[in-house]
Formats: sequence, structure tokens, C-alpha cells
Amino acid sequence: MQTGEKNLGAQAAPAAGAEPIVSIRDLHKSFGDTQVLRGIDLDVHRGEVVVVLGPSGSGKSTMLRCVNLLETPTSGQIVFEGTNICEKGVDLNAVRSRLGMVFQQFNLFPHLSVKRNVMIAQQKVLKRSREEAERVAIEQLTRVGLAERLDFMPSQLSGGQQQRVAIARALAMDPHVMLFDEATSALDPELVRDVLAVMRELAQGGMTMIVVTHEMGFARDVADRVVFMEGGVIVEEGTPEQVFEHPKSPRTAEFLGSID
Repeated sequence: MQTGEKNLGAQAAPAAGAEPIVSIRDLHKSFGDTQVLRGIDLDVHRGEVVVVLGPSGSGKSTMLRCVNLLETPTSGQIVFEGTNICEKGVDLNAVRSRLGMVFQQFNLFPHLSVKRNVMIAQQKVLKRSREEAERVAIEQLTRVGLAERLDFMPSQLSGGQQQRVAIARALAMDPHVMLFDEATSALDPELVRDVLAVMRELAQGGMTMIVVTHEMGFARDVADRVVFMEGGVIVEEGTPEQVFEHPKSPRTAEFLGSID
């Protein structure tokens, strides 16, 4: 798919009354006296690609980490597939197995081969047999263009290839939603394209995605909805055309103007 090609495979607008797959309500998060999130409300529907933009320190990554319960919300609720995952007694492993997450850093095991990196969580969390985990690992690594690197060690790969292994590892868990936290920000510019290409293919295939990124081209071309955050609140949200071409908030226009 060409870089500037609109994602024609994006899902149609959700039907009226359709239950969101992720529903965030009045989400607050503080670290000591520092309030990072100040009442976030956001719905994400099945098959939707939501791209979250904003300056550093706006709370984007904290919001994403709360969705995966890597950070515990101070207050508010996050309903994922009909369950408030902030309530006591929720099975965190079960929740996280359905929420794939890709970080800035690749977090691969340096002593394991590429294939074993993708197999290990399947075996430990999903209790798949070695044979099944290996089959899925090969399938997902092929999907991200690394079929010829199965037995390489992470140190033998470029940063972009390592990030694609991290995506394959997340996909191997059969997630219902994929969360991307600045997945390309640690990469050299020439390596970004391949990782974004994988993310575009996932979007075309109907994967539900929440993407925190500074990649404006990706947001314009692939997002169903763009969210702009600053100071721990959502300042504006809308279609890419609405946000990029006709921003309602002067702060949104100022931010977009500073990076174009």
C-alpha cells in the first residue's frame, strides 16, 4: 500500500447503538500531587482506528497504559468488552491477553531467537503447545515480513525489524484490540516506513487500534478518528479531515501548524 493511500479498508461508522469495545469514562490519573489525566471520556468501536495526538506530557501514553492496566487509574472507569476492568477481582492476565500492546522500546528477550520471542507468551499465558505456538509464531512473523529471520537473535536485527517482531509477538496472542504507544519514535527515520506499513495492513484488515503517535501521515491516511490531547484532557476529536483541515480549537491548529 502506498504511503499516501487512504485506508479504504477502514470499518464503516459504527451502527447506532453499537456497544463500544472500549469505553473510558471520567478517567483520572495522578502521580503524587501531579494530575496527569483530568477526566477522559472516549469510546472506541470494534474495527475502529483511533489515533491520539498531542504534545509531550499531555497524558497520551498514560491513558493508553491505563487501558491495559499497566497504570492503575486514580478514578473513573474503563469498560472493555462489557466489563469494567478497574473493578477489584478482575483477571488482569485475561484482560491483557486480549489487549496487545507495542511500546517505544521493543522489550525482546536478548537470549531468545526471534521465533522463541514470539512463542514464549503463547505457551505461558495461553497454554499453547510448543507446536501450536511455533506455528502461530511463524505465521505472524511471516505476516510482518520476517519469515527469513526466524532463527536470528534480536541483536542481529535492525530496530525496525525488532519492532516488527514485537508486533508479531502481540498479534500471536490473538488480541481484540491493539495499543501502540509511539511505536516508531525510537527508530531511525528510514526504519519507520516498514513498521508503519505493518500497522497500515492491520488497519486494513479491520483490527481495532488505539495509536499514540507523532506520525501525521499515518493519522491522516489510516485513522477513522483523531483525538488531540493536552494537559490531561481531550481538547478535540473528529475525522482526520475535520481535525487536520478544520480544527475547532486554536490549540489544535497551533499544534498541527508547529509540526507540519
